[in-house]
Amino acid sequence: MTAAGESVTGEVVLRLTDVVKTFPGVRALDGVQLEVRAGEVHCLLGQNGAGKSTLIKVLAGVHHADDGEISWLGEPFAPATPQAAMRAGIATIYQELDLVDDLSVAENAFLGHERSRFGFTRRRSTAARTRQILGRLGHAEIPPRRAVRALPAAGKQIVSMARALSHDARLIVMDEPSAVLAHDEVANLFRIIRELTAQGIAVIYISHRLAEIREIGDRVTVLKDGRTTAANLPARTTPTRELVGKMTGRSIEYVFPPRRELTPTEPILVVEGLTRHGEFADASLAVAQGEIVGIAGLVGSGRSELLETIFGARRADAGTVTLAGRRITGVGSAVARGMGMAPEERKSQALLLDEPVYKNMTLASFAGFAHGGFTDARDERAASLKTADLLDLRPRDVDRPARTLSGGNQQKVVVGRWLLRGSKVGGTKLLLLDEPTRGVDVGARAELYQVIRGLAEDGVGVLLVSSEVPEVLGLADRVLVMREGRLVHEAPADELDEDTVLDLVMAGSLLEGEPT
Repeated sequence: MTAAGESVTGEVVLRLTDVVKTFPGVRALDGVQLEVRAGEVHCLLGQNGAGKSTLIKVLAGVHHADDGEISWLGEPFAPATPQAAMRAGIATIYQELDLVDDLSVAENAFLGHERSRFGFTRRRSTAARTRQILGRLGHAEIPPRRAVRALPAAGKQIVSMARALSHDARLIVMDEPSAVLAHDEVANLFRIIRELTAQGIAVIYISHRLAEIREIGDRVTVLKDGRTTAANLPARTTPTRELVGKMTGRSIEYVFPPRRELTPTEPILVVEGLTRHGEFADASLAVAQGEIVGIAGLVGSGRSELLETIFGARRADAGTVTLAGRRITGVGSAVARGMGMAPEERKSQALLLDEPVYKNMTLASFAGFAHGGFTDARDERAASLKTADLLDLRPRDVDRPARTLSGGNQQKVVVGRWLLRGSKVGGTKLLLLDEPTRGVDVGARAELYQVIRGLAEDGVGVLLVSSEVPEVLGLADRVLVMREGRLVHEAPADELDEDTVLDLVMAGSLLEGEPT
């Protein structure tokens, strides 16, 4: 990778000119321009729905461009299948890793192009070659014969990179690679990327985290509504306001809603001594009506498990949860008493991806739409449309399947479910939000922040978890710090800063005697 301030001088390996891709009723790509050079990290920015996912699927051979030109290594390029793209030297690592959990590391690394002789897989040779590739990535400690299922998120991502290198990739596309990684794992990811680019491999890096782009990127291309609005901007020196303006088409402040003066009230949520062996212990907290409480902590500190246990999705080994004075004993009682949750893994845990948006939004409110034992689809659609308007859902089509929405708009659907329940069935008293803006672009983040703050101003208590410390500090009224399964600190958000919180979440994780 080039040093800050240097120009990118490698040969152009990939060039897109006026690339168009149309789906029924949607022009997903509308004349995209992109140039990627050998040995650079080229960052791709854009709001959810800007066309980034479609673009990388065109490069990966999943979709085929309808118009325009793509050249790869100086030759016209139109891969018919993902396998063809891989053979040509373009590897894609998706945010939702496409690994087979029950196969080994080596089997995943060479999946689809197994090393064989006389029709038999050469397991020893495959394992040896995988071990070499893992060593190249700085992770020789990962056993090639271990089942991928047994690896943590960071380990699975390394296996995806090993698969890319097993094809001798000249270009690796990384879609939100840091989304599931802890702080130290992101640093290791960046180390690997720098080593790859030093070997002349090009990287397309997609992220909504501008700080990451400043650190790892060389140049930036911005998409909006399927068009390239800026190309080849210097990653480190282009002002944030300019990048945001190119993404949104309007000038917005990347800031949180103004802080409020809260009048102390009785807690609506009370958690006392909550424990799940091996995950977290003796967690006690309270959330008042209209208060936003944020939990900061490293991935693996027990934050998500705590939220799921409060919601009743996990059974506690000890402790109690009460909402408005009534004990929560499971998900059914939580929802019935006015508690909602937007989980971290919205696709697998919160959405019926093949069902229409309106069905997903009304999922927690069936009783409010029932007439004579049947639900009224027209009433469901009308209520969902009102919620879609409130959340600025894009596109505003509640009949389309949830899986066709971008990540940020899928998150809006999940939040909208509890907004709609609040208006139809007895009201939502408390909302649990686990990584509410994971994979969500700057513009949609600002909108979600306004929605969350609006819920609080309407009297809903909010308990949220986020890996982004600025988000916790900017959105919450009060902050709890979680470390190694325990809540270790509590303070008003305006009495903390990012350095202090990071110090609190990492204290105790250093080796004994290591300087702090």
